[in-house]
Amino acid sequence: MRARRKSTSGHDYLHDALTLLAGWTLEGREIKRTLRIDDAQHAALTERIKVVSDALQLRPSVRRLDGYTQIMVSPVDGAALTAGEVTLAARIEDAYRSVTDSSTDGAPR
Repeated sequence: MRARRKSTSGHDYLHDALTLLAGWTLEGREIKRTLRIDDAQHAALTERIKVVSDALQLRPSVRRLDGYTQIMVSPVDGAALTAGEVTLAARIEDAYRSVTDSSTDGAPR
């Protein structure tokens, strides 16, 4: 897997892929998502994130503060963003949808 590959338009394909992940932002060399979910959803999401991140051998930062869950995915040692981090963000997004779709009212939050 290559860390960076240029598309024919000159844009980094990883940044292009990131634009498909609604709610995720790129800040420097880190991608971030903040979610308003309840404590039970946070616990379920955190467990799912752990499973996926272990499989991808990545270590995202997950924090809970004032009813919000903040997820930060950064490359190791300040390296360039890789396909692994973007893949992790996509898998976290899938887990988030799964956790919120299974809430008691069935509506995403």
